[in-house]
Amino acid sequence: MKLFNTYAGKTEEFKTIEPNKVKMYVCGPTVYDYAHLGHARCYITWDVLYRYLKFKGYDVTYCRNVTDVDDKILKKAEKENKTPQEVSQYWYKQFTNSMNKLNNLPPDIEPFATKTLGEMISMVKDLIANGYAYESGGDVYFRVKKFGRYGSLSGQPIDQLESGARIEVGDLKEDPLDFALWKKDEKFGYNSPWGVGRPGWHIECSAMSRKYLGKTIDIHAGGADLIFPHHENEIAQSECANGCKFVNYWLHNGFVTINKEKMSKSLGNFLTIDDMLKNYDANTLRLFILTNHYRTPVEFSDEALSSAQAGAKRLTNAKGVNNPDLDITNTPEYKAFCDAMDDDLNTSKALAVLFDLATRANKDEKNAYTILYKLGTVLGFTFEKSKLSDEEIQKGIDSVNNALGAEYQTIDEILEIRAKARKDKNWEIADKIRIALDSSGILIKDTKDGSILEQK
Repeated sequence: MKLFNTYAGKTEEFKTIEPNKVKMYVCGPTVYDYAHLGHARCYITWDVLYRYLKFKGYDVTYCRNVTDVDDKILKKAEKENKTPQEVSQYWYKQFTNSMNKLNNLPPDIEPFATKTLGEMISMVKDLIANGYAYESGGDVYFRVKKFGRYGSLSGQPIDQLESGARIEVGDLKEDPLDFALWKKDEKFGYNSPWGVGRPGWHIECSAMSRKYLGKTIDIHAGGADLIFPHHENEIAQSECANGCKFVNYWLHNGFVTINKEKMSKSLGNFLTIDDMLKNYDANTLRLFILTNHYRTPVEFSDEALSSAQAGAKRLTNAKGVNNPDLDITNTPEYKAFCDAMDDDLNTSKALAVLFDLATRANKDEKNAYTILYKLGTVLGFTFEKSKLSDEEIQKGIDSVNNALGAEYQTIDEILEIRAKARKDKNWEIADKIRIALDSSGILIKDTKDGSILEQK
C-alpha cells in the first residue's frame, strides 16, 4: 500500500511502527456551528481510509479530537449569553448527528480539549524546561527559530516566513514567528503555573495525540488548510517536547470549492451537511466526494451532485442478495479494488470496479451483488433499500388509476393485476402499470420471488 506523504512530498510505501497495528490521528472539529460540505469531504475521506485499513486486516486505533475551547466558541457564547460549555456541547451533538447521517464510523477515541488540559500543561512545562518555550505576561510562546526543521512540512523556508510575519502589538514575544502555547484569559481560563488562561490551538492536538496514541504515530491526517501553521506547529512542539519523530505519514485532503474558492465559514459560502441531506442522500454525497482523488480540489455544482445521485442509485439499486459467508479475497474484483485503493486511495478506480459489478449484478451474474456489497461497504456505502412512505404509495396508486381508468385501493391489488398481465403476456397493461409507477417515483423490479417496489 502506498500513500502520499506531505512531509516527504512523494508517494511512499506504507510501513507501520508495530506489526499490523496503525495509530491514526485526525484533527477534529471546533464545535461552534454546523458542519459543512468541506467537513464532509475531510471526514468521509479519513473514514474510508479507516475502513480500508481495517478491511486489509490492520488493528487500527483511530483518534479524532474535539476542540471545545476556542475564540470562536467564546465569541458565540458571549453573543448568545451562554456558557462556552453549553455552546460546545450543543454543537458537538449536531456534529455527531451529521457524521452519523453520512454513515461515518465513530473514531475509537474522541478526546475533548477541556478534558486533556493536564496533559497540555505538562507538555508546555516540558518545552519551557528544554528551552523551547518561554512565559511572558501570562502567555507562553514557542521559540520557532530554535527548531531547525521548522517549515519542512509546508516547504516554507524560515526567511520567507520571517518576511511575511506580522509584528504583534506589544513586546510579549521574543520573535514575531513565535506562536502561543498558552494564552492568558482571566474570564474563561483555567488555572495553570502561568496564571489563569487556556491552551493555544496547536498544543491541543500534540497533547491528545501523545496521551492516547504515543509519542510517535503512524498517520496524522486532516484538510490541506491545516498544513500551515497548525500541523507545522504540531511537529515543532511535539518533537521538541518528546525528543523523537512525531508522525511517519502526513496525509491531507483537498478543498471543496465553490466558484474556485475554498468552502469555509469565514467566506460565508458554505453548505451545511444537514441542508445537503435534505436534497441528497448520504450515498450521493459520498459518491460525489469519492469520485475525485482525495488530494485534488472538488468543485461543487448541482450538476455534479445530480450525476453523483444517479451513480449512487445505480450502485445501491443493483439486484441481488448479499451472501455474508462468501469469501471474496480470491476474486479478480477484490484484487482490482485493492490495487486501486493501495495506490494512494484511488477511489475513482475503485468505484469503476463497483459500477462494473452493479451492471453484472443486474444481469443476475452469480456472486456479483455480494462482491459489490462487500467492497461498497468498505467505501461506506449503505445498501439498505429505502422504504416507501404511505404518501408515496398512494401517489403510485393514483398514478396507476389515472393511467388505466381504474379505482384500485391498494398497491397489492395493482401488483396482482400486473403479475396476471405478465402471466397472460398482456404486455400493454403490465407496461402501463410500470410506467405509471415510474412517473410517480416508484421503481418496480421483477424477481423470481415476485415484484419489489423501491424509491427511484
